[in-house]
Amino acid sequence: MKINEVIIVEGKTDTQVLKSFLDVDTIETGGSGLNQKTLDYIKTTSLTRDIIVMTDPDFPGKQIRDKISKVIPHCKHAFVNKKDAIKHHKVGIAEATQDAILEALENVVTFSPDSESITWSEFIQLDIIGNKKRREEIYDHFHLGYGNVKTLFKRLNLVGITAQQIQDFITQGGKDT
Repeated sequence: MKINEVIIVEGKTDTQVLKSFLDVDTIETGGSGLNQKTLDYIKTTSLTRDIIVMTDPDFPGKQIRDKISKVIPHCKHAFVNKKDAIKHHKVGIAEATQDAILEALENVVTFSPDSESITWSEFIQLDIIGNKKRREEIYDHFHLGYGNVKTLFKRLNLVGITAQQIQDFITQGGKDT
């Protein structure tokens, strides 16, 4: 399977795993050691190729994703579910299943920093705050990775998901069909 975008990953092992079943170009951040030179390289690459950020589903991965998003606000994001990326007590893209990686690539999202699709009061009315199970189901259903309540609110707005879309999901029992 050919991927036209350049995928940003944390390390060499992530690249090896992706290249074992995909025809893909990657840029490695060097993990949390992401430096200005690598950020500049990613930015230059984004001028001619679309970028997909696929970092590990953990806190350092989120920090790397956030740094790249500041430099390239309209890059694409692929989120591998954490439960599908654990092997031998390690969490990461290199530990993820092939199916989990393909699902993440099929459900890529692009954040739009200039929109507000859901207000804070609508968000509160959906009983998400203090309801970790519901929050995790919403993250999973809309393929937004994982984070706290404020991160969910921000990501819902960044991808343009409305209160009505969330309410429809909750009304259907909160499970993917």
